[in-house]
Amino acid sequence: MATNKGNSKNKNSKKYAAAQKEKLTAGDFFGGFGKWEMLSFGIGFLIVVCSIFLLVAFVSYLFTGEADFSLLEQTSDPLNKSLQYRNVCGAWGAIAAYYFLNDLFGLASFLIPPYLIILGLRMMRIFKFTLVRKFILFSLLMLWLSVFFAACDYLFPVFDDSFVKLGGNHGIHVVRILTQVIGMPGLMAALLIYAVIYLVYLSTRTIVIIRNALRLNFLRKVNPSRLKRFVNKEEEDAEESTCEVEDDAENEAEEEFVEMEDAGPNVVEFEDISSQEPVKVAEEKAVVNTPQVADEIPVVQPTLNFDDAPTTDMNIEVNETVQGTGKIVRGDINTPYDPKLDLEHYKYPKLSLLNKADDQGPQIDMMEQNANKDRIIHVLKNFGVEIASIKATIGPTITLYEIVPAEGTRISKIRNLEDDIALSLAAEGIRIIAPIPGKGTIGIEVPNKKKCIVSMESINNSRVYQESKMELPCAVGKTISNDVFMFDLAKTPHLLVAGATGQGKSVGLNAIVTSLLYKKHPSELKIVMIDPKKVEFSIYSPIENHFLARLEEEDDCIITDVQKVVKTLNSLCVLMDTRYDLLKRAHVRNIKEYNEKFKSRLLNPEHGHEYMPYIVVIVDEFGDLIMTAGKEVELPICRIAQLARAVGIHMIIATQRPQASIISGAIKTNFPTRIAFKVSSMMDSRVILDRSGANQLIGKGDMLYLQGSEPVRVQCAFVDTPEVNDICRFISTQQSFLHPMYLPEVADAEGDGGVGVGTVDKGHLDPMFAEVAKFVVNNQSGSTSMIQRNYSIGYNRAGKIMDQLEKMGVVGAQVGSKPREVLIKDPLTLEGLLNTLA
Repeated sequence: MATNKGNSKNKNSKKYAAAQKEKLTAGDFFGGFGKWEMLSFGIGFLIVVCSIFLLVAFVSYLFTGEADFSLLEQTSDPLNKSLQYRNVCGAWGAIAAYYFLNDLFGLASFLIPPYLIILGLRMMRIFKFTLVRKFILFSLLMLWLSVFFAACDYLFPVFDDSFVKLGGNHGIHVVRILTQVIGMPGLMAALLIYAVIYLVYLSTRTIVIIRNALRLNFLRKVNPSRLKRFVNKEEEDAEESTCEVEDDAENEAEEEFVEMEDAGPNVVEFEDISSQEPVKVAEEKAVVNTPQVADEIPVVQPTLNFDDAPTTDMNIEVNETVQGTGKIVRGDINTPYDPKLDLEHYKYPKLSLLNKADDQGPQIDMMEQNANKDRIIHVLKNFGVEIASIKATIGPTITLYEIVPAEGTRISKIRNLEDDIALSLAAEGIRIIAPIPGKGTIGIEVPNKKKCIVSMESINNSRVYQESKMELPCAVGKTISNDVFMFDLAKTPHLLVAGATGQGKSVGLNAIVTSLLYKKHPSELKIVMIDPKKVEFSIYSPIENHFLARLEEEDDCIITDVQKVVKTLNSLCVLMDTRYDLLKRAHVRNIKEYNEKFKSRLLNPEHGHEYMPYIVVIVDEFGDLIMTAGKEVELPICRIAQLARAVGIHMIIATQRPQASIISGAIKTNFPTRIAFKVSSMMDSRVILDRSGANQLIGKGDMLYLQGSEPVRVQCAFVDTPEVNDICRFISTQQSFLHPMYLPEVADAEGDGGVGVGTVDKGHLDPMFAEVAKFVVNNQSGSTSMIQRNYSIGYNRAGKIMDQLEKMGVVGAQVGSKPREVLIKDPLTLEGLLNTLA
């Protein structure tokens, strides 16, 4: 019975293989394209040809229209063969030109063929255009031109006897109605209002141009005594507006921005699996390209407010000096404090500094998609797995095939076929997601044969990035659905990045830094860079006075020496404690509430309060630091990761050695958000993500982002070293602070080893220090347990006092389990030491 069952299965497999062979043959005959794509291409090609025919007919009508016009006006049968039209496109061309140029919109009808050509090219998938926006622009412009030409013909009747009606019957009727209702002045005003609204819809730069034009007229009425002050303020306002639209004007960001958004998720839905019908390409979403200005990008605010009131009512600027910092709090005492006024002329980097990728979006290769679909179905069916439907989502480097298994199919059975599917597709990096969270489908990730580069320009020019409200926006790349992927480092709050050498880790760190530089003002963000390799972050040296922070005695903002790294991390711990004291005194819980309170001028700078910028600590080659410094580095990092989130200090550590000895349990606990690039083994992947997956990536920026339960696969954006150099060079030419942000000083880790005052802070000595010191000197013997017994204190406190005694030179270092040697032999010497502490 089992034999019969096996025979029937073999027969079914042979029938299926034969059907597949016939299917592949038919697909090869049609070039691998689905019927819907062929239909779309054919219709688009037909529209392009007809549009060119119509355009030629319009142009010919301008030269031969006088003869054709008389024929068409006198006959009731325009297609009569006895009529001799002079239009180069024959009777059809003459009739179409007569209809559009006279009966409809006049000369404005010349806009119709260009739009139809764009529509045809879009349907042929030669170019990607936003049809909705272009339809609106062409239609509104055509209607306005029709009425405008008709109004000109009404005012200057030069073409009354012409064979072409300048505005067509549409324009003539509209002008006639409006002149009867509101007269000719009202018609001109309506045309002007219409034109302004259209130009504003086309670009926000229109508003800037109109403002500047009106301001020039207004300046003539200003008295000379106030002219200079008014010009200063207006120049600042103009600079603010120019900063908002600078990218649109110089980089033509509107069109490129729409093309990128229009690329969107490329979803290929396959029809019924059993019938093996050709594939169907889902229609892409059309995005209306309204000009967008980044709400999050800060702009320079003017310091003084002038209006038409007398100069005696002018707001007065107050400069307050922050105690101990030398900073000046500028602005009107009645207006909120703006930290960006310290660098009020600072300009954000331009998008033109970033390179544009040649291929802005993934290209749909239907032959490849059909082949992969058939192979996946064939492998699953060979192992007895039936599926109900399958669709593909095409990303920059990966295509996600979502399958819906038939009822009764076990998910584990599909998960175990990962190697078999990879063998069938002859591809590396196959990953099965069973099931996809939030969906009732199983995902199979397959690398594309032709991979697209995700440029940093396309990320920073996206609507998601421009409109983000995040405190520390980190845009790192695009997901499989071709969506921009970004996260808020302020909510992360700390990030662990790991991956093998050459898999994109350094590029990922540069992408994070670049996205921060494009969105944050130097007064709002400071970066501490630790680079044991000495070459990764050296390109950021030119912007040290703008964005970097360091210890005051250090010469270089890029920290490379291990001992300086330890000192810097301890300094950040001191800064963290200081900030917590300020939060406590301000009765707030986090840095956001504190800064809002400070900007509302509810905190007095004379009492030590100051505006707190966010601080991002980036540590590269964390594994090398652990090998050389060990706990000296790990302990302050863990302390910062545990406590510093509320005071705006966030850490990013990166390593190319994802081993348990490097990434300890304490590090993994305090760094819940992780990015894993390709690693060599499953064990390394488990160290980073607590699961496999990173070993199945394809490299070159392919990464997994984990924050929560399931990782997200992302293609990291590519930012090259020359691009970073250009950005840093642009920022370095801007207005800057006099020096980098100085971190607080910390004491050295070692004492001087002699009698006298060591490195212990006098204000932090234990209250029982003097009493215990006298007891130890009088007995010429000292140990932690002896102090604990005689003074009835806990072991931790007794040990702390003993450490202080050692650092102050009262006792020597511990040697095994023996009591410590007392270095001060008589009470008089001790009394002199204690007097220095008074």
